[in-house]
Amino acid sequence: MAETPTARPVRERGYARAASSNVWWTDLTNETTPELRWPLSINVFDRMRKQDAQVASVLRAVTSPIIRTRWSIDGSGCAPEVTEFVARNLGLPIQDAPTDEPLDASLRGRDRFSWDDHLRLALLMLPFGHMYFEQVYRLDEATGLFMLRKLGERHPATIANVTVARDGGLVSITQSGTNALGGLALTYNGSSDGVTIPVSRLVAYVLDREGGNWLGQSLLRSAYKNWLLKDRALRTWSQSIDRQGMGLPIYTAAEEETNLDAGQEIAAGARSGDNSGAALPHGAQFDLVGVSGSLPDIDSFVRYQDEQIARAVLAHFLNLGTQTGSWALGSTFADFFTLSLQAIAEEVRDTANAHIIEDLVDINFGATVPAPRLVFDEIGSRASELDRVREAAGLSSDADLVKFLRSTPATQGGTA
Repeated sequence: MAETPTARPVRERGYARAASSNVWWTDLTNETTPELRWPLSINVFDRMRKQDAQVASVLRAVTSPIIRTRWSIDGSGCAPEVTEFVARNLGLPIQDAPTDEPLDASLRGRDRFSWDDHLRLALLMLPFGHMYFEQVYRLDEATGLFMLRKLGERHPATIANVTVARDGGLVSITQSGTNALGGLALTYNGSSDGVTIPVSRLVAYVLDREGGNWLGQSLLRSAYKNWLLKDRALRTWSQSIDRQGMGLPIYTAAEEETNLDAGQEIAAGARSGDNSGAALPHGAQFDLVGVSGSLPDIDSFVRYQDEQIARAVLAHFLNLGTQTGSWALGSTFADFFTLSLQAIAEEVRDTANAHIIEDLVDINFGATVPAPRLVFDEIGSRASELDRVREAAGLSSDADLVKFLRSTPATQGGTA
């Protein structure tokens, strides 16, 4: 019996997204909560990150270690001139070079690309689920090469449409004349009709993309319920303090008093203060009555919601120091949290390698030339401490030693 040859498909028959039109009212995320359907979700997540202290703390805990870690260019297997060109464009040091200083670090930063600023903006994909940038180059007449001038941020609030191909690939984004947050009309080149940017000019950071969902999923999505309940509880708590802080004023009329207007005025105008007081007719009574029974424990309710918000991003250590938990667990929680940060940094790295560095090499040196890679030190590593000690002692950098130390995983107890 003849063997069936293995299929060698070169074209897709299936699809990664539904064939329906994906104009602005179509939700690529299949969100079931009405207020979290894009583009309404942009406004909700923006409020969460700006108005809630716990949410802001959680986002800082996620983004700060990624921004703080050392980023560099790895030119292994690449021509030195290509590696140096990429490093100069991104303003980053070359890995294992004699010096850790970024190339052209002493030059002016005006009209030059800044990786630190770009990384900060790219991490906006965490609260919003996506963050797009448009590539802009500048021709260097002296060398004839195209330099990376900027990656212009295209804020999620300005995006009106994301066009996706049948196979799930990104086709383009459209920035509309109407701000998704309800702001003033956006003007582009003097027009408020918006503009379409093709994928060939885009750098797309998308968190947890599935299929054709190029809107991603916000890191705050699973914490939305807890944030909403907490917000409502805080409003109720404030009202409770305002109404019950000194008790409810009650005026009891005298036996022969038939008109309660004066008593109502006394009760409504009751305030605390050095000159506060009330004059009552004979037989009348004025009391500040407290709540009978117990009020709901709003403090514990709010604390619970804060804990759930931290758990949503694996930041369990932010809950330590409250009524439950022990600081002895901090190192274990921090290690687990660091692994999640490593995954986010790797996602940023992979996107930047594919759509910043490789595009830069393609347009200047050709698509067949090996491209350097963007790399970063392990999140939470102490290489910077070693660098400071070395510099204080006046020792020069040993590239082989630095490479060995950075590639060796940390061990507990100081033994290898």
